[in-house]
Formats: sequence, C-alpha cells, structure tokens
Amino acid sequence: MSLHDIIAARIRQDGPISMADYMADCLLHPTYGYYATRDPLGAAGDFITAPEISQMFGELIGLALAQTWLDQGAPSRFTLAELGPGRGTLMADALRAASRVPGFVEAARIVLVEASPVLRDIQRSTLAGFAPEWIDTPDALPDLPLYLIANEFFDALPVRQFERGQTGWHELRVGLEGDRLLRGRAGEAPQPALDHRLDDTQPGDIVELCPQAARITESLSTRIAAQGGAALILDYGDWRSLGDTVQALRAHAPVDAFDTPGQADLTAHVDFESLAQASRRAGCSHSRVTPQGVFLERLGITQRAQSLVRARPDQADTIAAAHRRLTHPEEMGNLFKVIAIQPETATPPPGLMP
Repeated sequence: MSLHDIIAARIRQDGPISMADYMADCLLHPTYGYYATRDPLGAAGDFITAPEISQMFGELIGLALAQTWLDQGAPSRFTLAELGPGRGTLMADALRAASRVPGFVEAARIVLVEASPVLRDIQRSTLAGFAPEWIDTPDALPDLPLYLIANEFFDALPVRQFERGQTGWHELRVGLEGDRLLRGRAGEAPQPALDHRLDDTQPGDIVELCPQAARITESLSTRIAAQGGAALILDYGDWRSLGDTVQALRAHAPVDAFDTPGQADLTAHVDFESLAQASRRAGCSHSRVTPQGVFLERLGITQRAQSLVRARPDQADTIAAAHRRLTHPEEMGNLFKVIAIQPETATPPPGLMP
C-alpha cells in the first residue's frame, strides 16, 4: 500500500478531490505524508531555507523581535514562538543574538508549532539549552504577549485552485485516468470569496485560495491585538496570487506534483493580501509587504557580514555568497517577502514600514 493507492481509492469511491485535500494528504498523512517521514532540509534533503544558508538570517530576526519587545514595554513574561521551525536553526540563532538584550531570553517562553515527529527530535537537540515546548497547532499557544516567527510556513499550507471562466470559476480538482493521478476542471460556478478578483483576471487565469492561512493569521492576530506582541511572516509570494504556483521539489529539483505522492515537498506562493485582511479583521495593523533583501539590509546584514568576515577571513567567500543569496534580487531577495502584524497602536518591527 502506498499513498498513491490510498488517494486513488478515495477518488474511485468519492470522486475527484480538491487540490487542497490532495496537498494535505501528500504532506501530512500520518503514515505516508512527506513531513511525517523525513527531515526534508539541507543538501541531503529536498530544499534549503534561509536559516540554513547563514546564521545572519536568524540573528537579525532575533534582534528585530527583541527591539520590538523593548518598544512594547518589555513584558515580563511572553511567548516567543515559531511556526514550522525546521531544524530549530532559526530559533537558535535568534536566541543567541537576542541574549545580548538584557531580560529578553529570560522572559521568553519558547514554543514551537511542529507537526513532524522527525523534526521535533532534531529541534530538541538544536535547542537543548533553551527548554522549548512543542504544540501541534497555533490555537494551542499560551495566553501571553506573542512574538512570533513564521519563515516558509504559509507556503506549505494546502491551497484550492480556481480557473476563471466566462461568468464564474472552475475549481481544479485531482482525479484519475486509469491509475494515473491528474488535474481536471469542475463545472463553472460562482465563488463569492473570489468576487474581488474579477477585476484583475481574465478567463483562463488561475487563482489560488488558502483558507487555512487566513484562519491561522486571524487567530494569531486576535492574540496580538489582545495581549501585545508581533508576528514576522517571511515567505515567497506576492500581494495577490495569480497563476498555478503549486510546485513539487525532490532532491532540490522540480518534479511532477502527481507522480509520487508523499515523496516530494509541495508548496504554493503566499497571497499576502489575504494575510493582511485577516490581521485587520482581528483588530491588528500590518506593515507594508517588503522584499526580503530590503528588510535584511535595513536590519544591517551587510554590516553583520563584514563583521563575520573580519572574524573568519578564511570563510569570506562563503559569507559573501550567503549574503548574496539572501538579499540579491535575482536570488531570494525579491521572490521572498516580509510582512509584520502588530497591535493597532504599535509600530512595525525594525526593518519594516507602516
């Protein structure tokens, strides 16, 4: 029995499934799901994230959140949380840098939102000196001021896909042709959640919706509005989703999303407009969406890189390459964006504008 067999049997019994249901099975099936069975990061995995490229990334984020904590009156007890923390590298780097801010680490209750047992074990080792706690979903976060990091978390949430028709929308669904999984179109129907996209799309255009992202953002924002804090969200995408952005990666190379369910990483571009709208519904404000390269330069990544080169001159080329990869417009600098959510009366974290 394979995940392909399980999904195929479900489709034979119940009919085609949404892209969101397909992605959820591929990523989160308790036995055969991608995140349940492996460490996907690094050279031996399927992809690499910014914290694994350089310590500078996590250090600057840690200092930005520590300054935000100071700006909001340095609450004596707060939650420092990360959604989907990978190997724990970002949090470890953030805590090391933020430990220079008196009282910050001591006041922090460190909480990791992680579903993967494999990654929890790695995080436990990486953060052994900090006594983190683990929860399965953001809804279980403690009732405290919340300072949160979400780096490449929202891109892994399942999306529904819709193709614009003449008067409505066709949902793109996953069905079967023999034993082969493939994508097809449902009949045309109104989609009230996409009414606002009728002005900037044409028949044949594809738009993606991620209801789970909006729900999570609204839940986080409700906590921040009531208790204080901030959320830093870093991911690839843009203000509005347009086109088929679902992609599958295996061993750092693109593969067909339907060939080997559960064996490849599936992601989709983040629609930052939906996150901003969710934060406002919950009574928060948000920063401007900012390219990652601009954000990191405002935080001083060039100066940090120069400092590291002075300390480790034999690694100058490696440090320069990491700086370029994180910030250059042709690398991660423009593709990845940053948005912050904060209370209506607060200013955004350093590096971001209202």
